[in-house]
Amino acid sequence: MATLELRNVTKRFVDGRDEVVAVDDVSLEVDDGEFLVLVGPSGCGKSTTLRTVAGLESVTAGEIRLDGESIAHRAPQQRDVAMVFQSYALYPHMTVRGNMAFGLEESTDLPNDEIERTVAETATMLEIDDLLDRRPRELSGGQQQRVALGRAIVRDPDVFLMDEPLSNLDAKLRAEMRTELKRLQADLDVTTVYVTHDQTEAMTMGERIAILNDGRLQQVATPLECYHEPANLFVAGFVGEPPMNFFDVTRADDRLVADAFEYPLSAATRADVGDRTDLVLGIRPEAIEVLDRAPGDAGDRAFAADVDVVEPMGNENNVYFTLADASFVATVSGLRPIDAGTTATVRFPESAIHLFDPETGTTVHNRSLDAIEETETRPL
Repeated sequence: MATLELRNVTKRFVDGRDEVVAVDDVSLEVDDGEFLVLVGPSGCGKSTTLRTVAGLESVTAGEIRLDGESIAHRAPQQRDVAMVFQSYALYPHMTVRGNMAFGLEESTDLPNDEIERTVAETATMLEIDDLLDRRPRELSGGQQQRVALGRAIVRDPDVFLMDEPLSNLDAKLRAEMRTELKRLQADLDVTTVYVTHDQTEAMTMGERIAILNDGRLQQVATPLECYHEPANLFVAGFVGEPPMNFFDVTRADDRLVADAFEYPLSAATRADVGDRTDLVLGIRPEAIEVLDRAPGDAGDRAFAADVDVVEPMGNENNVYFTLADASFVATVSGLRPIDAGTTATVRFPESAIHLFDPETGTTVHNRSLDAIEETETRPL
């Protein structure tokens, strides 16, 4: 086990005459035994960041430290990290036993019987002990994924690095393996950095998540903090499915004015806004109230909106609305009868709104995570 630290890590590639900054001044610390997920859209630099830690890419600038010691200039085999690749990278001519033993045979002085014992124990833990004499082509995707994990586990590394290891699996198996990976990491108590573009994986697996965009670190926090208290517009729009709704608004005295509505602000929210005039109002789909009464009976933060599309999801429905020229989505109970082509009253509670600076993207006002937790835990 170890603490992993990235200090101002930058990685540039030269493409012809152009220079591409894949990782841009990224600093973060992964605690001993922590499961941290690097997440972001394709091309954001998350896999390149992982590869710099593994030593597969050299850093252009910055430091990588393991338990306080710099490893940025060490060869990959000298870093005491183990990486699981998206493609699994199994040797097709070797058996499962051979694949799992290969790294120990090449990088350690362990005797053959000790290597055999380690491989057998790991295979039993991963429930692939009956597959040890098979070759990769004889295995399913889930079995190959377990072999790739086993090859990393037998090395007993200080840090696990996982680069989208579940992306080649079908949806049902991915869900099962998410749970197994999380349980396995907790049992092994190994510092782990996991890369994915799938926010569901990030939210369900990570103790903390680090969100990247265009090579820059946007926010590092717990999944709930990133969801309810995003640092900026990008995080607010990236985390969550369906994503947060956004409306361009202008402040006029004590209210926000949009093309489709006017929205009064309390004194506390106005204090957060300060002297800003142009803003972006955000609200999560599940925070929008869809009411069975007229807007005039629902308060001054309620509006009549047209129902365009209803997506039944089973336990919930995603309802797509139009309000003047603005479109947005609300999430309601799956048992709630709402039909496309009708008009409904929607309300945006002020306790649930977010406000952002449209020029910098930074957050001006978030809903309070403490207030959410207090509401959720309040006795009925």
